[in-house]
Amino acid sequence: MNVCQEIKTFSKNYEVIADLFSLLAVVLLFVSVWATLEFYQPTMHWLSGNYVLRVPLLMVGLGLNAFSILALLAVGSARYTDDDEPCFGTFPGRRTRHGAKGVFVSWVDHMENVGKKHR
Repeated sequence: MNVCQEIKTFSKNYEVIADLFSLLAVVLLFVSVWATLEFYQPTMHWLSGNYVLRVPLLMVGLGLNAFSILALLAVGSARYTDDDEPCFGTFPGRRTRHGAKGVFVSWVDHMENVGKKHR
């Protein structure tokens, strides 16, 4: 069983914990906005000391923060997916039909498929 299936099974069995993960994602988002507004001046002063070293550190921190929010949302929302739905699937036109019909036709086919799926 792959990781995606384990997350789906866990979040469907323990919906309260999945709700907690969704709540933690929202809390982390709002705490991130608050921290950005509150610590903007000290952070800019800290950055001015050594841009070469500190800007990449700040970017890695912001990336980890964004990844954490998205990961918490993914775990929290995994209980709403169908069991037969693949975890990490792409539509087949991305790789197989570019040469035959063209990129635009593949995109239109994909959009029609998404429209059918979400009705």
